[in-house]
Amino acid sequence: MNTRRPTLILSFTLLVVMLGYGMVLPVIPFYIAQLGAGGRELGWLMASYALMQLLCAPLWGMLSDRIGRKPVLSIGVMGYALSMLLFGLANSFWMLFVARSLSGVLSSATMPSAMAFIGDSAPEKERSAAMGQLGAAAGIGVVVGPLVGGLLSTDSLALPFFVGAGMAFIAFLLVIGILPETHVALFATAQEVNLSREALRQSILSPAGTLLLLSLLISVGLAGFQGMMGLYVADKFAFGTQQVGTIWMVMGGVLILVQGGLTKPLTKQFGEFRLMVAGLAGGALGFVGLSLAVDEPTALLAVGLLSVALALIDPALSSSISSIGGAHQGTLMGLNSASASLGKVIGPLWAGYLYEVNIEYPYRSGAATFLLGLVVCIAGLRPAGRGDQARPPASGQVLP
Repeated sequence: MNTRRPTLILSFTLLVVMLGYGMVLPVIPFYIAQLGAGGRELGWLMASYALMQLLCAPLWGMLSDRIGRKPVLSIGVMGYALSMLLFGLANSFWMLFVARSLSGVLSSATMPSAMAFIGDSAPEKERSAAMGQLGAAAGIGVVVGPLVGGLLSTDSLALPFFVGAGMAFIAFLLVIGILPETHVALFATAQEVNLSREALRQSILSPAGTLLLLSLLISVGLAGFQGMMGLYVADKFAFGTQQVGTIWMVMGGVLILVQGGLTKPLTKQFGEFRLMVAGLAGGALGFVGLSLAVDEPTALLAVGLLSVALALIDPALSSSISSIGGAHQGTLMGLNSASASLGKVIGPLWAGYLYEVNIEYPYRSGAATFLLGLVVCIAGLRPAGRGDQARPPASGQVLP
């Protein structure tokens, strides 16, 4: 099928969803502070969301293999809209905790089905570029969202959550009304399910397992960064909501530039393996820069470097995982989301406790995590010729 239209629709949908997500990024630290919570509580809040994603994302991925991508994606987007609404209505920390956990359960259906959508429809040579386009669309939302959120929050900290819920509902209508289905529903027998589980186990023992481990390590470092960034710059530089929004705008702008315009030529020139290596090394340097930042310009420079690194890693890693998914794109993408979600459980909790000891420790820990990922990448994957793609699975280790 023509992949351009589904990719454009998915990109626009992610743009709308991430616009709502971006609007609340500069607000959450001040929102929980208003309710009498601090860094440790913020860590638990972020971890609860990720824990629910960890538990539910593989199930949603497998369900998308059974009933199709579109219905699962619809559930995810609508669930995100409802959770944003509940978040805005919360007047105590436990209500925030419940809303965030519910968001993790429902919105975890979004990413596996969206990535599997691209895996179904995009040819292998175009897969990194298509996933980069999705990343660029999400980046636009992250750029515009914090600015809008900062402006909306001047009168009410809850208002950005309500606006975000409305934006997500629009995305839901687009998915229901316009997006085509790309996957034929499967109705497997019990024997076929057992065979599929065995193939999945073998796949995890293949280089797919290395890629999933990389996803976990990257997520641990990134989640710690995201969870503590607002508090970090507020405590260290006395930033307000609009200045915190600027941090996220810089990050999103870099993602747009690199993923939207540079991913395809860079992948063609250097290959996915080299992009992952460069991204992991650059990410470690970005974390070190954040821990050493002394003012707003140096903090923005470090965030920019970290953003370039993430823009290189994400499409290459997702494309490498997708290329070995076979007919079970949703299942493997669900495992990828679960790996990332496990990192989002560990990362904020670890960063929250480190933050209580020293506000710079979470970023030093992030640098160490990315360096460990660099070692795993080099040791567990090898170039496969001039294209330098991640090492393909051995015979019999690909999902059927």
